[in-house]
Amino acid sequence: MPESSSVRYAIYYTPAQKHPLTEAARAWLGRDAFSGCSLAVPVKLGPAGGPHLFRDTMTAAPRRHGFHATLKAPFQLRESCSVEELERAIRRFAAAWPPCPIGPLKIKLLSGFFALEPVGPIPALRGLASRIVEKFDVFRAPLSQSELRRRLRRPLDETETTYLVQWGYPYVFDRFRFHMTLTDRVPAQSRPDVQQELNAVFAPLLSEDYRVDALSLFVQEHSHSDFVVRSQYALSSRPLKEAVI
Repeated sequence: MPESSSVRYAIYYTPAQKHPLTEAARAWLGRDAFSGCSLAVPVKLGPAGGPHLFRDTMTAAPRRHGFHATLKAPFQLRESCSVEELERAIRRFAAAWPPCPIGPLKIKLLSGFFALEPVGPIPALRGLASRIVEKFDVFRAPLSQSELRRRLRRPLDETETTYLVQWGYPYVFDRFRFHMTLTDRVPAQSRPDVQQELNAVFAPLLSEDYRVDALSLFVQEHSHSDFVVRSQYALSSRPLKEAVI
C-alpha cells in the first residue's frame, strides 16, 4: 500500500543508539532520534550571568533531523512503492555491502555551520554514498514544482542544479561531502565560543576508528514533525533494529 504523500524518508548513517558519540550528540542537540524524545539541554550562563541559549537557537535543523550523515536525502515515496518494499531493498543492499571505514573525525566549520567530518578524504565513502543515491532513486517521487522552486532559492552551480533536478538533491556524487551536522549557521562573532563548547563535548570521542557499519532509514511523518529512526540495518549482517513508528 503506497504511503501518504506527506511522509518523507531518508537513508542516513548514524552510530548505534548506545554509542558514546550518539549519546553525546543526543545531549548536545536535546533530542533522541531513536526514541523521538526531546531532552533537557543544559543551560550555560552567559557573561552577564543570564542563560546562554545557544543550543536552543542554533541547533534547530540538526535537532529536527537527528544526529546523522546524509546518504540519501529526504524524499517522498513514489505512489507505486511502499515503505516495506523500501526496507526490503535496504536490507538486501546492506547484506551485500561491507562496512566502509571513516577513521577519526574532526570538528569542522562548513559554510557557516559546525559539523563532524573525517580527518582525511575517503574515496570508498563517496562510492558507497553514490551507489545508495542511484540504487534507491527508483523509490523516490519526483520533486514537486513548489519544492523544486524552494530548493533553487539556495545558490547552486550548474552541476548542483542538474543533480537536484535529476536526483532530488544537489550534493551527490562529486559534490558529496560526508558530515554530521551539529549546528545551524553560526554568526561569525559567536564561532569561537561555539567551537570551544563543541570541543568540550566531542573532542574526547573523535579519535576512534569510525566506520559506516549500518544504514538507518529515518522517517518524517509530516512536514512539521521531526525525523526518527524507523529501522537500522548492519552492513553485511542482519538488521540491528527494526521498529515501526
